[in-house]
Amino acid sequence: MAATAAVVRQAGGPLNLEPIEVAAPLSGEVRVRMVGVGVCHTDLVCRDAFPVPMPIVLGHEGSGVVEAVGSGVSGLRVGDHVVLSFNACGHCHNCEHEAAAYCHQFMPLNFGGQRPDGSSALSQRGERIHGNFFGQSSFATYAIARESNTVRVDADLPLELLGPLGCGIQTGAGAALNSLGMKAGLSLAIFGGGAVGLSALMAAKAVGAGPLIVVEPNASRRALATELGADAVIDPKAGADVLAVIREHAGGGVHRAFDTTGIPAVIATAAEALLPNGLLGLVGVSPMDATLPVNIMSMIMRGIGIKAILEGDSQPQVFIPRLLQLYREGKFPFDRLIRTFPFEHIEAAIHASEDGSVIKSVLRF
Repeated sequence: MAATAAVVRQAGGPLNLEPIEVAAPLSGEVRVRMVGVGVCHTDLVCRDAFPVPMPIVLGHEGSGVVEAVGSGVSGLRVGDHVVLSFNACGHCHNCEHEAAAYCHQFMPLNFGGQRPDGSSALSQRGERIHGNFFGQSSFATYAIARESNTVRVDADLPLELLGPLGCGIQTGAGAALNSLGMKAGLSLAIFGGGAVGLSALMAAKAVGAGPLIVVEPNASRRALATELGADAVIDPKAGADVLAVIREHAGGGVHRAFDTTGIPAVIATAAEALLPNGLLGLVGVSPMDATLPVNIMSMIMRGIGIKAILEGDSQPQVFIPRLLQLYREGKFPFDRLIRTFPFEHIEAAIHASEDGSVIKSVLRF
């Protein structure tokens, strides 16, 4: 199948639109005609520094329509509308115990640039193009995914907007609901008002948690956080003592804190904002040599816990439909985070993500 893909050929290089060939799906795989795909921070990290083989097609927040199925596929049919999520082996201890985000083979399956058998579904005039990024490589007009990381969705939903549910939005919402167990009566401080942080806010709001506090330097994002249900927003650059302000708004501290920044000093504040028996969730990408700047005795005396989070501790086949039901009920308006760009404008979409002018860029085909 002829396709067009955004190919990265060297670290830090551009995502050039190039013609490629996409192989037929193997056993357990499906070929998906892409309709939309989100731009995620992980795509940019892998473009610039994180070691992935090149040339490669990135993209891992895809949505589209199934156009072909391989042998052994039983739960999907041609014409199904789907969202693509992360890859997992399905048979290690964690996969068998509903913790697929911590699959023992997560790194090679999602960052290795190849199928489990070592092949790539992508090529260009005989040259191997690495694919299978997060089990999809969806910065392309067609993608090959496994049935296990393909989630069927209802055809009446806005398919071009659904891709980020497979990663960024799932990560934030899942961190709130799955990892941190937000519910009515629990308070939450969120550090960072990007797509992940605001998804956590919407999810916590949907289950009646509060007070909900967002710490974010960008004024427009603070305003949106307020519209989405934040009880208080804090500008960390305004000179106020962020920890003191959180304690003031939350009666001395919060039950849960969630860091999306990866900045050690911010994480230290998040940890100190917790009430006894509180829990801190971490998803931000920190420098490779960064360590936790927390006081051990302070942690012990308060009995706080720290949870590093991947993919929102979610089972995509279960959690994505849950989020879509909340969306139908008007309780999870994730579409308010999104601005769409034509696929041909992928570099503009990436630039808008990098400069913060757009919370979640989504490419439409």
